[in-house]
Amino acid sequence: MTPPNDSEFYDRMVRRISRIILALGLIGAVSMAIAKGISSGFSFLIGSGVSYASFWGWRRVADALVPTSKKRKPAFFVLRLIALVAAAWVIIKFLGLNVAAAALGLLVSGAAVVLELIYELIYAS
Repeated sequence: MTPPNDSEFYDRMVRRISRIILALGLIGAVSMAIAKGISSGFSFLIGSGVSYASFWGWRRVADALVPTSKKRKPAFFVLRLIALVAAAWVIIKFLGLNVAAAALGLLVSGAAVVLELIYELIYAS
């Protein structure tokens, strides 16, 4: 058996982490809605969505470090950061989120990475 290519391994890992983030976000939102109410479930879902967006952004940063990748201008990063802060302000101000539930949702990508590490430790050959 030949060892996997680094890019193949990376792509599979990113796909698994993305799926884990989505699954944890949905399961957590439903669980939070059942335990604490719809508002808390929605807040958790918003937090996990932001967590997924953060993971996606960091993945793009990692992809940009590859020498063959297309270089982005720093202005795009600044504009995205401004848009993210504005969206967060609007969501918190007008939707009245449960801050604790949203903060728990923000931890979803970290939990997904830990679960991926455990998966690789168990199933790595």
